[in-house]
Amino acid sequence: MRTVGVEEELMLVNARTGEPFAVSSAVLASAALRGGEAGEVFEKELHQEQLEFSTQPLTDMGEMRKEIVRWRGEALRYARESDAVVAALATSPVPVEPSRHRGERYRWMAEQFALTTKEQLTCGCHVHVAVDSDEEGVAVLDRIRPWLYLLNALSANSPFWQGEDSGYSSYRSRVWNRWPSAGPYELFGTPDVYHQQVEAMVETGVLRDSGMIYFDARLSANYPTVEIRVADVCLEPDTTVLIATLARGLVETAARAWRDGEPPAPVSAGLLRLASWRAARSGLRGPLLHPVTLEETSVETAYEALLDHVEEALADTGDLDAARKGIAAHLAHGGGADRQRALRDEGLDLHEVVKACARITTAAE
Repeated sequence: MRTVGVEEELMLVNARTGEPFAVSSAVLASAALRGGEAGEVFEKELHQEQLEFSTQPLTDMGEMRKEIVRWRGEALRYARESDAVVAALATSPVPVEPSRHRGERYRWMAEQFALTTKEQLTCGCHVHVAVDSDEEGVAVLDRIRPWLYLLNALSANSPFWQGEDSGYSSYRSRVWNRWPSAGPYELFGTPDVYHQQVEAMVETGVLRDSGMIYFDARLSANYPTVEIRVADVCLEPDTTVLIATLARGLVETAARAWRDGEPPAPVSAGLLRLASWRAARSGLRGPLLHPVTLEETSVETAYEALLDHVEEALADTGDLDAARKGIAAHLAHGGGADRQRALRDEGLDLHEVVKACARITTAAE
């Protein structure tokens, strides 16, 4: 069974006001002083209002949920020492002027990309799924392309931007795709072509290094994994687990198709950009584009196609029933973006929405 690891980026917010709070250096120092795992699990991100943690590689999704709940709770514990709380929000609902971390890399990014860098107070969820080799990994990348935007729609958790309703369910993905190396990618075919493409992109001088290859999915530079990068950070841990479950199902299904000699779908990156935009705009309210025909369809039909596609792989890991129930629950009740808007519609101002979402972030047991 393939292992899965999850990286979650959380927003640090003032416990009293709900405004993003530039205290990640203090939070990381608190974690480091405690020693043990916490000093290694938590990492800084581009802006001081963010905090990232990574789970261990796991095979059991029940254990994955426990890890996510645990580290969200630990993040809250260290944040409280700086009068902050953590919120699993992919963008800030309230207006913010982010504070960039110091350091040569971040300084270079700010000079190179100007306003784009300043705007990137965005929090995502990255899923690492183990692969046996670069050859298998590239075969997987080629075959999961038409399905990835459905993970973005399912995770969509960023309806608000700078104090306004963006009209999108995942506005984070629109902001993220302002990076010149982000988004859908063309077919690679072989590891040589993949690595040549990465090298050529870096050699243009537009990117600092290969760490700035922000494809929707890529070969990890540090682990023997495919890293799927399309999801918003999810408001509730159960959604994160569902995204991880489906990501592993997609990787396993793609690897089996490759071994069986099935070619990848020859859909262009241009069409996938349109499908990605549609998913970010609609989220779980629909419509979406069908992952096979790329014609407009209902959300129910799109996710039926996804479940049919990964059914065998999920059955083999024992995750099929949970995935079906998880998708059905999200289609019936909505996801993070719907939850945020519902809180606003109940009469909460956006600062109170943030504080309510912070409570949801660490409420799971």
